[in-house]
Amino acid sequence: MEGIELRPWEKGFTLPERFNMVSLLLERHVEQGRGNRIAIYYGDERITYQQLHELTNRVGNALAGLGVEPEQRVMLLLTDGPEFVATFLGAMKIGAVPVPINVLATPSDLTYFLNDSRTKVVVTAQEFLPKVAASRGQCPFLRHVIVAGEDPGEHHSFRRLVDASAPKLDVFPAHRDDASYWLYSSGTTGQPKGVIHLHHDLVYCVETWGYHVVRFTSDDICYCVPRLFFSYGLNTALYLPFYYGAAVVLSPHRQEPAVVLENIRRYRPTAFFSVPTSYGQILREIEDKGIEADLSSVRHCVSAGEALPAPLYDRWLRRFGVEILDGLGSTEVGWIYVCNIPGKVRRGSSGLLLPGYEAKIVDSDGQELPPGEVGDLLVSSDSLAAGYWNKHEKNKETFFGPWMRTGDRYSRDGEGYFFYGGRTDDVLKVSGIWVSPLEVEQALLEHEAVAECAVIGTEDEMGLVKPRAFVTLRSGFQPSPELAAGLQQSVKERLAPYKYPRWIDFVDEIPKTVTGKIQRYRLRQLEKHK
Repeated sequence: MEGIELRPWEKGFTLPERFNMVSLLLERHVEQGRGNRIAIYYGDERITYQQLHELTNRVGNALAGLGVEPEQRVMLLLTDGPEFVATFLGAMKIGAVPVPINVLATPSDLTYFLNDSRTKVVVTAQEFLPKVAASRGQCPFLRHVIVAGEDPGEHHSFRRLVDASAPKLDVFPAHRDDASYWLYSSGTTGQPKGVIHLHHDLVYCVETWGYHVVRFTSDDICYCVPRLFFSYGLNTALYLPFYYGAAVVLSPHRQEPAVVLENIRRYRPTAFFSVPTSYGQILREIEDKGIEADLSSVRHCVSAGEALPAPLYDRWLRRFGVEILDGLGSTEVGWIYVCNIPGKVRRGSSGLLLPGYEAKIVDSDGQELPPGEVGDLLVSSDSLAAGYWNKHEKNKETFFGPWMRTGDRYSRDGEGYFFYGGRTDDVLKVSGIWVSPLEVEQALLEHEAVAECAVIGTEDEMGLVKPRAFVTLRSGFQPSPELAAGLQQSVKERLAPYKYPRWIDFVDEIPKTVTGKIQRYRLRQLEKHK
């Protein structure tokens, strides 16, 4: 396993039966003399691989000292920082299973996560301790709470446990098919699902994306807006940099546009990862407030989480001269598996299928569709999750044989580029024809007045479904009937007439999940109260 020249997309590639992912993310860099390289930029701190290795070992020993055994879950309720990384890797190193949780989770959410996963140890930042305290009495499996902060109260102190633990730790000889980590999905409806990934999964993702998309190297510096407890953030701010022996910029603060721009100026990252919503907010900050921005160090901008509108791509490219490489990934697949390639970007598309993955677009009967037709997207890869924890019916619905139903609707053109057509449950049937909300949203965003928008279906007086648009305006524009009519006309000029929104609702903001995905169900609730 020496070096990083693995080729997991090649036929016949396999990993040793005994394989722990930490051996690639951390151990080999220290063993091969790269311990003095910077691993993490965090405020004024510069944490080397040797320092991170020692901290990880101490955390792993501390967890084992509290009785954590292989396969048991360790929950992380932490902001981005060295404690998160060391806890994640330390748990994995002893064969336990780290489970990062959204720091915005409510006490009710936390109770669900703790009980569903049967977590025995939770590691939390002091600021989130009240939520843990509110949940603890309802969580019979929870044995220990470790607090990263100055005042742990009656609980274990992260710092004291770490200081009292040994700096050396052997890697647990996990099976390559053992559970490596869990993430709870951030779906827009229903209870979150615990997605189970195995030790071998991310090898098939990291090397493939890093090599074929951006030619990532150990000299790169990553900066990622999505947080580490999201799949996108975990991939690009932990797995990617540490796999290659590169560096990452971590910040515990909310990633507002001004914070993001300052961090880019300060740390000079070479790879910037964000979501369409954040890209749009950064442009608004610059255009409306005249803030200076320096992206001269960034060689690649990457987007995922939701489809990147073509007008937003155009605005970014005009402003900075850097392409945004939009891609399609999911928590279940583990990484971005369809992506635009530098110099080959097709605006409005999710890009091309990467080596090592298979995909097909099918109709409601499961028959594969020809290029240009929109259908349900299926994907197959050695990186697919083992399944959802305690979700038997959902597993049967989602995973079958080597394939997974993504829940996305896509079309593919003759050159292999994939184009998003909405979620399976979001598409509208207007005048007997399927209409993608995204298509209407893209057309609205072409208008100079539109900052953000979202489209849902609403029944008209005849009970027929027609598009309805919720729109936020850019600075300098005010809601009016005349503007609404202008937006409708703008869509008619770009799309088939039946696709234009029959209603335009001007709103202050579009409701989204914490990952930046539009919560259409909340818009439907809002529409019902009109």
